[in-house]
Amino acid sequence: MEINDLTPAELRVWRAFVRGERVDFRTREDEDAAAGASWGPERTLRASALKALLLHAPQEDGEIAALKVSGARVTGTLDLTHAVLGSHPVRLSHCHFTERPELYGIQLRRLSLQGSVLPGLGLGSARVDGTLRLSGCRFSGPVQLAGTEISGALFLEDAELTAADGTGPVLKLNQAVINDDLWAPRLRARGEIRLNGASVTGSVNFADALLDRDGETALDAQTLTVDGDFQLRRARVRGWIGLRGARIAGRLDMSYAHLSNPSDAALRASSSTIGELWLRKGPAMEGTLNLRRAQIEVLFVEPEMVPERVLLASLAYTSLTPHMPAERRLPMLERDGDGYVPHAYEQLTAAYRRIGDDHAARLVQLAKQRRHRSTLPWYGRLWGRVQDAAVGYGFRPMRAFGWLLSLLAVGSVAYALEHPPPLKPGEAPDFDPVFYTLDLLLPVISFGQEAAFAPTGWRQALAYVLVLTGWILATAVVAGVTRTVNRP
Repeated sequence: MEINDLTPAELRVWRAFVRGERVDFRTREDEDAAAGASWGPERTLRASALKALLLHAPQEDGEIAALKVSGARVTGTLDLTHAVLGSHPVRLSHCHFTERPELYGIQLRRLSLQGSVLPGLGLGSARVDGTLRLSGCRFSGPVQLAGTEISGALFLEDAELTAADGTGPVLKLNQAVINDDLWAPRLRARGEIRLNGASVTGSVNFADALLDRDGETALDAQTLTVDGDFQLRRARVRGWIGLRGARIAGRLDMSYAHLSNPSDAALRASSSTIGELWLRKGPAMEGTLNLRRAQIEVLFVEPEMVPERVLLASLAYTSLTPHMPAERRLPMLERDGDGYVPHAYEQLTAAYRRIGDDHAARLVQLAKQRRHRSTLPWYGRLWGRVQDAAVGYGFRPMRAFGWLLSLLAVGSVAYALEHPPPLKPGEAPDFDPVFYTLDLLLPVISFGQEAAFAPTGWRQALAYVLVLTGWILATAVVAGVTRTVNRP
């Protein structure tokens, strides 16, 4: 394109480019780029002119060329597919694009479209040797960044993403590599955000974001790798978040967040590896919480945020905070959609033991036995109830002592009121109602009373009851104590 073919607006940009100067067509700084369709020729730039400028503009010695334009209307398709722009930074801020820029495979220094309005962006498999700034942009079509490598940060704060047809991903970052932060606080996305297989060296920040795709995938980040934190503080998500197989070295922070997907899972983090998971200070999650096979160093969960259905099979965590009584933690295990999951109880028990709360650990083990009892046949459930009533499955041993004292008192009083006759008068020892009752209750100890006397009538029936009860109590004590001694 010859310089004589340029419009006055384009000529102004052309002359500023070689010196790296900024051209601002705006009438005021708070001007809304959404009104760009009505901007006249005095601030209209053809995409073909911009392409020619970036690829063929002359250089001036001692000057660093850069495209810096604000408040322009860009018509036509800016097609720079596989272009190599070298060291030229490109800044087209607060502009209005009539067509989607096609920048697939481009290589450039820096790119900023801050505050612009675009019908989408094709920037897949590109290489940006610096920052990519899409802050405050409004996209009415998909943003394609799949496979792109960014040596700096990706800025999406205050951006708005909407799919033109209401379906499909509005942001594709799958397999992208970001060697700094993915910074997107207050992002508004009405459609799917796809981060499958992406790698972020810094942190991911979706604080105060609105992700809206009711009943479907709002954020799909399977096998995502984040070397820092993943922030979703105060985020509002309608749809589900997928983190299956993700690796987050720092903190996955969902404090104050509202996750809603009542018909299915709200958070799917199965098989993920997370440094810290924070679920706190927010409303209860609406939908299923899936943490199957996840490995978490610190699980910071407040019971109020746990939904009515969880999936915890093979979840492993080192510590559980904040410290709370076992009675507040156990309901979460009872909501497991997989039914009785012994491993979940063992994990909670281990967490309490690590901080020295043996009382809470025993309560969790007791709850585990009671939950297990519900899975047994009727005779197993009956025997379980006996063990529970007798010694609390070995975790309440003093209960057996109380039963023994009660039965001893009943037998002693009954036999003191009416002594049983001796088997061999003149050879029997003096009758002692207390030791006679102990002889009946304790199956492995003999005081010589039971063999010397032969009760009749109701006293004989009472003796049978005491003997039978003694055997049941002794067996329950042995079973419970054995379980307690052998517990991990």
